[in-house]
Amino acid sequence: MTAQADPVIIIGGGQSGLAAARAALTAGLRPVVLHAGADPVGSWPDYYDSLTLFSPARYSALPGMPFDGDPDRYPHRDEVTSYLRRYAQALDAEICTRTRTVAVHARPDGGYLVRTDTGDELAAVGVVAASGSFGNPYLPALPGQGDYGGDLRHVADYRRPEAYDGKRVVVVGAGNSAVQVAYELATHARVTLATREAVRFLPQRIRGRDLHHWLRVTGADRLPRAVLTRLVRHATVLDPGRYQAAVTSGVLPRREMFTRFTPEGVVWSDGTTESIDAIIYATGYRPDLDYLTPLGTLDRGVPGQVAGISTTHPGLVYLGLEFQRSFASNTLRGVGRDAAFVMAALVAAHAGRRPRSSRQRRDTPSGHPWPTSAMKADRATDGAGT
Repeated sequence: MTAQADPVIIIGGGQSGLAAARAALTAGLRPVVLHAGADPVGSWPDYYDSLTLFSPARYSALPGMPFDGDPDRYPHRDEVTSYLRRYAQALDAEICTRTRTVAVHARPDGGYLVRTDTGDELAAVGVVAASGSFGNPYLPALPGQGDYGGDLRHVADYRRPEAYDGKRVVVVGAGNSAVQVAYELATHARVTLATREAVRFLPQRIRGRDLHHWLRVTGADRLPRAVLTRLVRHATVLDPGRYQAAVTSGVLPRREMFTRFTPEGVVWSDGTTESIDAIIYATGYRPDLDYLTPLGTLDRGVPGQVAGISTTHPGLVYLGLEFQRSFASNTLRGVGRDAAFVMAALVAAHAGRRPRSSRQRRDTPSGHPWPTSAMKADRATDGAGT
């Protein structure tokens, strides 16, 4: 592929999109990143204020640039935002911010046409859908929900606990975010954690080492999706030593999920009613891929893909999907491996029209190697060792 050829367009400028851009450069492709926000840092600034990573800094970096500072600390949301900003600045790639993709169309002669909200139509030899899921929070509908008069929101719209001082709050969900938010709210409000099943906890540290150390040395972090879906059937909360104790002691009471809403609150599974001021759904997210609707590749919002490779359109790949290839696929520590894998598929799809060559790479000021946009590589790897 020459420098004048159509680029690979990467939709999304968060961790997945940036990892995709680096992998594209390494593979000899020309990436153009389209990001709807003002800063190529994904959705990290929009998460709740107290969020910290569940993995230590040493296991939480994208390929080519480790986190600064103590490798055993758990970086805060704002540290991750700053890290991604530096990562984007170090990339020799075109990144277009404030540019939202509204539609992707297949071209009759091959490749794609990407339309943006600025009115531009961009030709692409391939498309990487790396827009994540934060823009599509899942909010289940229960009987009476429309009549509820309290504050009902998804955790995507939660920021700080002080706004709930003295209120009666229910947090719905059995995952990390649900428990973390409910725990911090419990110091400001009367909180109940509502779940369909008992919350399952996993120690964050085992034999003095963080869980992610053991995931790395055992290879569990790279288990394929087919194995994972058999082993991981329920949400599990990483416990630094306080969450399970709070639930067990009643400091953070847990009840079986309520069955319906009333105008003032909820009806619990035992038939009792309770007035509730606010309900926060921590019920996850769905892929945010509406712009692919014209291609017909979505089935009720779910893309047709295997390991991130489209099963319906050549030259279309995905990044950041949950369990895409492994347990770590939609995390900072795992998306780089997947990025290299899907870029290899794009190279293979267009190998017949791309000349082979290689150029030397340059280093960033911090000494980390980065490929230049002119660099060509004979092939992409599967990301082993990144």
